Amino acid sequence: MSQPPVAPRTTRLTGRAAVLAVVICAIALSLAYPVREYMSQRQQIDQLVAQQQTMLSQVKSLQTEQARLSDKSYIEQLARQELDMCFPGTQCYVVAGSHPLTSGARAQPAGPAPWYAKLWQSVQQADATSSR
Repeated sequence: MSQPPVAPRTTRLTGRAAVLAVVICAIALSLAYPVREYMSQRQQIDQLVAQQQTMLSQVKSLQTEQARLSDKSYIEQLARQELDMCFPGTQCYVVAGSHPLTSGARAQPAGPAPWYAKLWQSVQQADATSSR
């Protein structure tokens, strides 16, 4: 009995190669999610480190400001500059425009009232109308 001649294979893919390709794809798919999670966690860690550096610089600036504010002479300087305060027994002058002040109080700036004055006035008006 003679066997018919076997035709040569036209594809180079063997059964073992197909199984190997399936195994490699399965490994790649099983590693894709953990790698993606690792990358996102590394990005989050980098953001948190940057945020920590920013907060540390803010803490340092606040500590230097706290140290300055514990100095009595700096507080007195701020009171004179920002609040126009004077020590008892000293004579202070406030120059505002061309009109001299006759009293020791600050001159009110000419112009529209500030927003909080308008707000308070509207609250008082609403209270007056609701109590009638």
